Amino acid sequence: MTFSSFRLMQFHQKLDRELRAELKRRWPDVFRIQKLKRLKLAVKDRLQKSAIGRGGKSRLHPQKI
Repeated sequence: MTFSSFRLMQFHQKLDRELRAELKRRWPDVFRIQKLKRLKLAVKDRLQKSAIGRGGKSRLHPQKI
Protein backbone atom coordinates (compact mmCIF):
# COMPACT_ATOMS: atom_id res chain seq x y z
CA MET A 1 0.00 0.00 0.00
CA THR A 2 1.40 3.37 -0.97
CA PHE A 3 1.27 6.41 1.24
CA SER A 4 -1.17 8.16 -1.09
CA SER A 5 -3.58 5.22 -1.06
CA PHE A 6 -3.30 5.09 2.73
CA ARG A 7 -4.19 8.79 2.95
CA LEU A 8 -7.11 8.28 0.56
CA MET A 9 -8.39 5.44 2.74
CA GLN A 10 -8.14 7.66 5.80
CA PHE A 11 -10.04 10.43 4.04
CA HIS A 12 -12.70 7.91 2.91
CA GLN A 13 -13.16 6.77 6.51
CA LYS A 14 -13.41 10.39 7.71
CA LEU A 15 -16.09 11.11 5.12
CA ASP A 16 -17.95 7.98 6.22
CA ARG A 17 -17.89 9.11 9.87
CA GLU A 18 -19.13 12.58 8.93
CA LEU A 19 -21.88 11.12 6.76
CA ARG A 20 -23.06 8.83 9.55
CA ALA A 21 -23.05 11.72 12.03
CA GLU A 22 -25.05 13.90 9.65
CA LEU A 23 -27.61 11.14 9.08
CA LYS A 24 -28.08 10.74 12.86
CA ARG A 25 -28.96 14.41 13.33
CA ARG A 26 -32.54 15.31 14.02
CA TRP A 27 -32.76 17.43 10.86
CA PRO A 28 -29.96 16.32 8.58
CA ASP A 29 -28.74 18.72 5.92
CA VAL A 30 -29.65 17.09 2.61
CA PHE A 31 -27.12 19.15 0.64
CA ARG A 32 -24.28 18.24 3.00
CA ILE A 33 -25.26 14.56 2.73
CA GLN A 34 -25.14 14.78 -1.07
CA LYS A 35 -21.76 16.50 -0.96
CA LEU A 36 -20.30 13.91 1.43
CA LYS A 37 -21.63 11.02 -0.67
CA ARG A 38 -20.22 12.56 -3.84
CA LEU A 39 -16.80 13.06 -2.23
CA LYS A 40 -16.81 9.57 -0.78
CA LEU A 41 -17.57 8.07 -4.19
CA ALA A 42 -14.82 10.15 -5.83
CA VAL A 43 -12.28 8.92 -3.27
CA LYS A 44 -13.46 5.34 -3.75
CA ASP A 45 -13.02 5.66 -7.52
CA ARG A 46 -9.50 7.05 -7.08
CA LEU A 47 -8.61 4.18 -4.77
CA GLN A 48 -9.93 1.68 -7.28
CA LYS A 49 -8.01 3.28 -10.17
CA SER A 50 -4.78 3.27 -8.18
CA ALA A 51 -5.29 -0.40 -7.25
CA ILE A 52 -5.88 -1.36 -10.88
CA GLY A 53 -2.93 0.80 -11.98
CA ARG A 54 -0.63 -1.19 -9.72
CA GLY A 55 -1.78 -4.40 -11.36
CA GLY A 56 -3.82 -5.59 -8.41
CA LYS A 57 -7.45 -6.52 -8.32
CA SER A 58 -9.85 -4.03 -6.89
CA ARG A 59 -11.22 -4.94 -3.48
CA LEU A 60 -13.76 -2.14 -3.53
CA HIS A 61 -15.70 -3.38 -6.53
CA PRO A 62 -15.43 -7.16 -6.81
CA GLN A 63 -15.77 -8.38 -10.36
CA LYS A 64 -18.55 -10.80 -11.11
CA ILE A 65 -17.76 -13.87 -13.14
